[in-house]
Amino acid sequence: MDRAPPESSAVIGFSEAGVLRIATLTRPEQANALDPALVAGLSAFVQQAAEEGRPFALAGGRVFCGGFDLGGFEQQSEGDLLLRFVRLEMLLQSVSRASVPSFALIGGAAIGAGADLAVACTYRIGTRRARFRFPGFRFGVALGTRRLAAIVGTDRARAILLADATVGAEEALAIGLLTHLVEEDDLLPSAERLVAAQSGLTPPATARILGLAGPDTGDADLADLVRSLAVPGLRGRIASYLAGKTR
Repeated sequence: MDRAPPESSAVIGFSEAGVLRIATLTRPEQANALDPALVAGLSAFVQQAAEEGRPFALAGGRVFCGGFDLGGFEQQSEGDLLLRFVRLEMLLQSVSRASVPSFALIGGAAIGAGADLAVACTYRIGTRRARFRFPGFRFGVALGTRRLAAIVGTDRARAILLADATVGAEEALAIGLLTHLVEEDDLLPSAERLVAAQSGLTPPATARILGLAGPDTGDADLADLVRSLAVPGLRGRIASYLAGKTR
């Protein structure tokens, strides 16, 4: 990964399986939460894979991704937090808009922005330990809501978000959050089989299918995010959310 920022090597493991590029999140002590280095590294990884016409997979081990890293938010200005969320939204859009197939290999929890990252992928392959939760509205930040609704339907998306529900693997498969439910040792092999099944398609045909089959809501999503972050008191809302979690 020549273009990945140097600091990303400490938080992402890069590998390959045939034509498939793989980025494995390696912050297990922080539940693979998305800090600036991880977002920058994943953004560079996705860009390079797409430019090379290589399908790519995102993996996280026993926890896929615990969401936006809120550590030290008290020391960050509201402007700094806004910029971090915007960069995260641009990462989600780069995954969703990629001209090559993308795979989320979900061996555990995908929470908040981590769930949004999985939803942005073409395929979401999970084990029975996979689960999803989208708590961002609890502190006033929404990422990927339209993508969620496009996958599971309007009514189901509303129900999940209003109740802050945790969606387990079986339910996730039934409603489309997971495209495949497999054993733990079959996550990567399943992705490789799906890549092999697409071998008859030219890169332009693949890009056209991916572009036409999914609505591009990026501009509206970014506008909604900026409007929500422009409301004063983001740090206070985050603090209240975290205080509620510890009760």
